Amino acid sequence: MLTEMGKKAKAAAIVLYNASSETKDLALTYAAEALMANQETILTANAEDVENGKASGLTNALIDRLTLTEERIKGIADGMLAVRDLPDPVGAVLDEFTHRNGMKIVKKAVPLGVIGVIFEARPNVSADSAALCLKSGNASILRGGKEAIKSNIAIVSLIRDAIEKAGLPRDCVQLIEDTTRQSSIDLMHLDGYIDLLIPRGGQGLIQAVKRESSVPVIETGAGTCHIYVAPSADLDMAANVIFNAKTSRPSVCNAVECILINSACAEEALPKIADKLRTKNVEMRGDSRTLKILPDAVPASDSDWGKEYDDYIIAIKVVDSLDEAIDHIRTYSTFHSESIITEDPEEAACFMNAIDCAAVYWNVSTRFTDGGEFGMGAEIGISTQKLHARGPLGLKQLCSEKYYIYGNGQVR
Repeated sequence: MLTEMGKKAKAAAIVLYNASSETKDLALTYAAEALMANQETILTANAEDVENGKASGLTNALIDRLTLTEERIKGIADGMLAVRDLPDPVGAVLDEFTHRNGMKIVKKAVPLGVIGVIFEARPNVSADSAALCLKSGNASILRGGKEAIKSNIAIVSLIRDAIEKAGLPRDCVQLIEDTTRQSSIDLMHLDGYIDLLIPRGGQGLIQAVKRESSVPVIETGAGTCHIYVAPSADLDMAANVIFNAKTSRPSVCNAVECILINSACAEEALPKIADKLRTKNVEMRGDSRTLKILPDAVPASDSDWGKEYDDYIIAIKVVDSLDEAIDHIRTYSTFHSESIITEDPEEAACFMNAIDCAAVYWNVSTRFTDGGEFGMGAEIGISTQKLHARGPLGLKQLCSEKYYIYGNGQVR
């Protein structure tokens, strides 16, 4: 079955490669309109997914990740329109050079071809991925988790109808409806058809795809994000930033999972931070020094350092210096997003230069690592590797390069 989908995707990609910006934009307009006009259909399908998720024991955080509302559907549609309104990356001149023999060499952005996306319980990913792939001239094969299958079927069906209405092949976007593990494995080995595979989900999914796949993969998503509170920090700011980074959407990859507090300010900072976290019933897991200041914290184990909770849980450690904080982050980071709260510019610069990850912040919540927030309209994932792209994967990052050489008979 997947080989047949691969063949259809390859054929659609050829048409899409040559599609005009106007045609692609029209497809995205129709898709956004279809989502808004069929909210009840989507919400009915999503309600079944949510009910099944609760019955299967999904955590509250994962249920939140799965749940769609009218407001969230509008956000998805608005995201598609935001992608539509971005400049078309295909054909953009990236560099040019005139050879001494007179031939002209032009490097242009071109689509990658067919992009596969494996994701878990967030149905918005199907729409975001389809929109970004379409605008960047790539066909896509989407494989979501069983938790969101009914929602994904409803959303992708509407998008495919919209694409066809705009005059493009509906197979520019395809959804694998088989949610068995075998379908994931088959997609990972769809050599000759998949040009790039992007996993979006937890550390287990991402590592499985990296380990199993025989097609090119971009590692994305896993986010053990840290915030370090320095001695010079504005402690009210620190409490607010940490509260936002942990509780605004605890199930997403840019949520903070561990806070490091300098011992010089820990006795004053930790009660302020804890008071805010308690309003959302966040479970705090602390080292021995934290427990002396916060008696209601739970003792942290070695496994809490580097843990991606995706829940209302946070690890806390007291450190004695910036260097100790940096060493801890280097040991346990997943290279996603890290932040420092300080009023000292030199300390901030040292932290930001020393931490090797996709996004580094000074006095800002880690929750901003997002394609929409970075001006990309949306993103297909957050790359935590260095090749071929790093950070939010937007339209430009979904393109490759191609050299066009123009001459009049030159030989070498």
